[in-house]
Amino acid sequence: MGLPRQEGAPDQPKAGQRRNQHRNLRNEPAGAANWLYGTHPVIAALGNPQRRLRRLLLTDEAEAGLTARFGGPLPLQAERTDRAKLDTLLGRDAVHQGMALLADPLATPTLEQVLQRPGPILVLDQITDPRNVGAILRSAAAFGVAAVILQDRNAPEETGTLAKAASGALEVVPVLRAVNLSRTLVALKAAGLWTVGLDAGGSRLDGAAFRDRRVALVLGAEGEGLRRLTRETCDEIAGLVMPGTMESLNVSNAAAVALYELVRS
Repeated sequence: MGLPRQEGAPDQPKAGQRRNQHRNLRNEPAGAANWLYGTHPVIAALGNPQRRLRRLLLTDEAEAGLTARFGGPLPLQAERTDRAKLDTLLGRDAVHQGMALLADPLATPTLEQVLQRPGPILVLDQITDPRNVGAILRSAAAFGVAAVILQDRNAPEETGTLAKAASGALEVVPVLRAVNLSRTLVALKAAGLWTVGLDAGGSRLDGAAFRDRRVALVLGAEGEGLRRLTRETCDEIAGLVMPGTMESLNVSNAAAVALYELVRS
């Protein structure tokens, strides 16, 4: 069954009407809409009724594949384009796979709404690389995380780069932005969560110890780690067991390992 046409999406053309192949790709609507690109992010966003969709650009080859994988009529009419134009629009480093979707950012839920969802919560303390945040969102979706909380400042905005790294997870894992991370941790503790800061200097992270407790896992930026106030606000500090020769992991890899340890029990 097809999804309803989103508000603001163009009307369906009459039979036989040619798509506009010469429309200026940079003629974007006003507002904070972003270009999402790549198969998984675009399919996930098209299937998310919470997204306000603006424009969909597809190459001939990508259109056939997208229609087949989406499993029904697309919620807005696609505009025909070519790879060269997408390269110009998105940058040559963007792995767009022949498709780009202009969409408004998702609305931010409240903390009260997030607490109604099951699963652990991830809190990211000044992790600024959108690829790391996207990869963390992907792991969060895989391990049933209720939400990811970012600092309002010193955190990446929702962009095509972040969405591409998240591989569709941006549409299923709520993302909150907190003005004051320490106060947010206090609110999480008041709601019954046990806040655990991930740091190599802490005790061993043991998922079995949290079997009967809901956890908010706090991760700091690579190199700097958790800020002092964030660290002091956590109920405890724990680290990963790494018997090999490396002393640390990329923050997105560390998040995946820590989440596996928390949920395996």
